[in-house]
Amino acid sequence: MKSPHLIWKDPDWPNMRYDVALVGAEIALARRAQGVIEGKLAALGFEQRQELAAEAWAQEAVSTAAIEGERLDLQAVRSSVGRRLGVADRGGQNAPRHIDGLLDIMDDAVSNASAPLSHDRLQAWQAALFPTGFSGMTKIRVGAYREHAEPMQIVSGRVGSENVHYEAPPSIRVPAEMERLLAWFNRKVETESLTQAALAHLWFETIHPFEDGNGRVGRVLVDLVLARDTGEASRLIRISQRLLEERGDYYRELERAQHGSVDVTSWVVWFVAQVRVACEQASLVIDESLVKARFWFDHRDKELAPRQRKVLNALLDAGAGGFEGGISTKKYENLTGASRATSSRDLIELEQMKLLRQAGAGRSTRYYINIEGWGS
Repeated sequence: MKSPHLIWKDPDWPNMRYDVALVGAEIALARRAQGVIEGKLAALGFEQRQELAAEAWAQEAVSTAAIEGERLDLQAVRSSVGRRLGVADRGGQNAPRHIDGLLDIMDDAVSNASAPLSHDRLQAWQAALFPTGFSGMTKIRVGAYREHAEPMQIVSGRVGSENVHYEAPPSIRVPAEMERLLAWFNRKVETESLTQAALAHLWFETIHPFEDGNGRVGRVLVDLVLARDTGEASRLIRISQRLLEERGDYYRELERAQHGSVDVTSWVVWFVAQVRVACEQASLVIDESLVKARFWFDHRDKELAPRQRKVLNALLDAGAGGFEGGISTKKYENLTGASRATSSRDLIELEQMKLLRQAGAGRSTRYYINIEGWGS
């Protein structure tokens, strides 16, 4: 007899069930963290929200690629994201086509979150990741599901001593399995979106429908579900960055769910917990932005040279403990290009205006942003 706390859910492959009580408890915590984010965002202006969204989006793009072992140029990503969201130019070079492709699909998931998920849409996402038709030096099938006869295996280790973690369904089964996934996803069988995100990601990665790009597409699928849930605010929830931080556990939990019983409680609870932590981390980022906004509001009457404002923003961006050792005359010179005399004079003026506070004396003189709890 089945436990009343365990329920079976469509789809029936894999036959996924989970403990409603355990999952519900974790969802309650995640929802509380989401609510805190939305409340704090209400205190920020549009431009500040856009700045936060741009940085979060750029970090997410870098992180989802890094999970697959690909390193992206953060400055190039920031520059492209900045142009898309209309925020200040970050000064980076134009992003290569495959980076723009990744940003395109991330944007589509959020901006068009309410649109149905389809085979064509998923295939367009995958094609955008490989604009040349190559993954590294290997030509792959793009814009379509895999068709090769060889088993699709997830492996690690050196050639000749590979460790097979998982073998996906044969290619001939992929179209039918994806049809079942899409039917389930678009019917929204799961009334709780965080559960739907966890199950959709697991099911997609289990099918592994493409020759390459499955991880990135699968995580964009999560972005889409979160965007349906919280709209544009979802950009601030850096779930890929969190999964990168916990990459070992991420792979282990996926593997356990794919190899274990049909009970996927452990995976769903773990995944929802990562969403909660990502929300808590986003909340801290918003806190720093609120502190910065309050600082400039309190000192809105101060007349500052552009170089002074640049240094203050650098200190604020670094956060409470990010500018280790404070700022010295030498650091001021390096940041602004000003002379030693001008740098010294500027710092003294900022301290006299109560924007900075001094610590030490003589050659050990350092200045810290004048915010309670910040600095040395």
